[in-house]
Amino acid sequence: MAAFSSKSTDLCRVRSISFPARSHPIKLGMEEELNKLTSCQEASSSNAEPLCTSLFGLAELCICVEDLLNLPLTQQALAQHHNEKWDNELLDCSLKHLDLCGNTRDAILSMKQSARELQSALRRCKGGELSIENNIKAYISSRKTTKKGIANSLATLKQMDNIFRGFPQLEQNHRLSAVAGVLREASLITTSIFHALLLFLSPSMLKPKPSKWSLVSKLVRKGLTECEEHQNMNELERVDVAVSNLLLQSSKDDIEEENIQSAKVKLESLDAIFEGFEDGLECLFRSLIHTRVSLLNILSH
Repeated sequence: MAAFSSKSTDLCRVRSISFPARSHPIKLGMEEELNKLTSCQEASSSNAEPLCTSLFGLAELCICVEDLLNLPLTQQALAQHHNEKWDNELLDCSLKHLDLCGNTRDAILSMKQSARELQSALRRCKGGELSIENNIKAYISSRKTTKKGIANSLATLKQMDNIFRGFPQLEQNHRLSAVAGVLREASLITTSIFHALLLFLSPSMLKPKPSKWSLVSKLVRKGLTECEEHQNMNELERVDVAVSNLLLQSSKDDIEEENIQSAKVKLESLDAIFEGFEDGLECLFRSLIHTRVSLLNILSH
């Protein structure tokens, strides 16, 4: 898994950006959205609710950025003071944000589908039947495939993080420098939130080989199945523990109905989380498109 700059926490210290010089509504709106995103990140990056809230917050931030770009003075500053390297990196990163948003949405859709298939199998399963083992294996296999794609996205995020931190300073024009600072802050917090979301979606998964029960037994020995609510686990990891219980039971004579019900409840909760993520990403995707169109229109003149 790609490393990520520990400096991403700097985003939580929202700086006052002097654009325009007085308290312009757009400036105030951006500061408000940045403060909201900061609060979500500080709440917890390991639980779904603040992550989902952050996605909608990013969409609102993009609207503020678009409003800023559409100001006549902003367009004039950007049009008159082209910096080819800065322009190209800005457009490239806006495209990568769109790709990242789409790829993350596809990954969540795949995970939701495999979770629903397992959930459907559990509804049909009766205590004592062992027919769900293949469904559990299919779920694990799907998760492993999705995790590889997420690892690639994390590597892309690392590259983007480095680019944003290395943006050239545009000191020849105060207004342009302020705009560059706004875009840099917005881009950095976007990569930071996506990083947290991708980590949420890619916790360590069960490994059935060399012994398909080895990791399950290890989990049980550590007491994770008995005190999962007291551990710092996200909702996806709790599903993994419930699934591991089913695997352990399938090695015996029957599966306890209690474990089936526990897995079903957690899968239902996870399904709702996936739906929330999808809605947030869809909203963000539309906002990112509008922002990119505005950038293209300005920088092409």
